[in-house]
Amino acid sequence: MEKYLSVLTSCPLFLDIQKDELLTMLSCLGGRVASFDKKYTVLAEGGSADYMGVVLSGSVQVVQMDYFGNRNVLGVFHRGEVFAEAFACAEVKALPVSVIAAEECTVLFLDSRHILATCQKGCAFHKKLIYNLMRDLAKKTVAFHRRAEIISGRTTEKKLMSYLALCAKEEGASTFLIPYDRQGLADFLEVDRSGLSAVIGRLQKQGVLLCKKNRFTLL
Repeated sequence: MEKYLSVLTSCPLFLDIQKDELLTMLSCLGGRVASFDKKYTVLAEGGSADYMGVVLSGSVQVVQMDYFGNRNVLGVFHRGEVFAEAFACAEVKALPVSVIAAEECTVLFLDSRHILATCQKGCAFHKKLIYNLMRDLAKKTVAFHRRAEIISGRTTEKKLMSYLALCAKEEGASTFLIPYDRQGLADFLEVDRSGLSAVIGRLQKQGVLLCKKNRFTLL
């Protein structure tokens, strides 16, 4: 576990927790590490919702399949980021989503029951951990509402431009990378991939933007 300390200390869940405290905490929480190949199911829809994950390397996607088999990407999580904590804290009986390895990755799993319950050892940093967890959940709630605003656009073009404008604003630059390939972007925006590609091609011809793989420039 020590080789992952640099990642964990940058994780929002462990903000302001010292390395020596962190090792004790992980032992107390019963954390376990697992590695996955690309496209492997890290957490399956319908499975236990007791565990949240921290990405130690690589990245994962949280996806949801509707009744008709349409795939929606709800989020992409990279090194040092936490996923599935909302479901774990809500104590839902079964996961309503799946978590898929977007690339080869390593994940630290934490049992939420060990986090939310008072530590039997009386660890002084336990309250700080819970505070960090609540703050992380609040930030993701804000991000969820932003996504809802993006996909509320009535056309593929409006959804795309709303998303790209938000990315440019957050990066403070007109050129930026997005965390999706073309299919992932289509899933995130809840649009057809071929239709999205057609819109991007048309906007490039009109001089609205430039696109090369996942690098965009707003002109």
